[in-house]
Amino acid sequence: MQRRPEPELMDDADQAQAYAQADFRAPHEHFIELLAARCSLSPAGGRALDLGCGAADPSIRFARRFPTWELCALDGSEAMLQQAQHSLLRAGLHRRVRLLHGLISESAVLEGRYDCLFSNSLLHHLPDPGLLWQCLRRHAVGAWVFVMDLLRPSCQEALERLVEQYAGTAPAILQRDFSRSLAAAHTPDEIDGQLQQAGLAQLVREQVSDRHIIIHGRL
Repeated sequence: MQRRPEPELMDDADQAQAYAQADFRAPHEHFIELLAARCSLSPAGGRALDLGCGAADPSIRFARRFPTWELCALDGSEAMLQQAQHSLLRAGLHRRVRLLHGLISESAVLEGRYDCLFSNSLLHHLPDPGLLWQCLRRHAVGAWVFVMDLLRPSCQEALERLVEQYAGTAPAILQRDFSRSLAAAHTPDEIDGQLQQAGLAQLVREQVSDRHIIIHGRL
């Protein structure tokens, strides 16, 4: 494929509603299972931060899996956070999960350091991937880090096959966004370079599916 296009911000109300209504149970539960397997989180609890929480489904699953943990969830899209608030109210978790509106580059929004920082499909949305890695350098000292994102396919034909396989029956807006996200994602070599440049080469990189990669470890 050609070089990745500019990533797209998820700040449209229709987009946010489509994501909130979509059935992401299987991939989001897989995300939490992988996080729990790779990060030895204390049963006594700690402070966790979901970077790019979207409509908050992964946040809700984290809160249920780790009930002793305090959780903040950050997103730059007001439309997504409105959907997240509705989801938290329905789940009865609106008092346990604190929503934060802002960008990961805005250190004042994030309250000091955390014991676990995680993100699901944020990296490919950032105009500069270094923003995520530098955020982790600032706020994850001594903390567990778990990042999951898409991988950019090797060619347009491979991209179209993935869209058909995993979003072929989804609404058109989700098919479009999945295609754009795949095109905007990074390759394993590019992620290795990003980690080296950020001084985070100690983090482990694993490809866990035909379209997903995880980066994890303790800083």
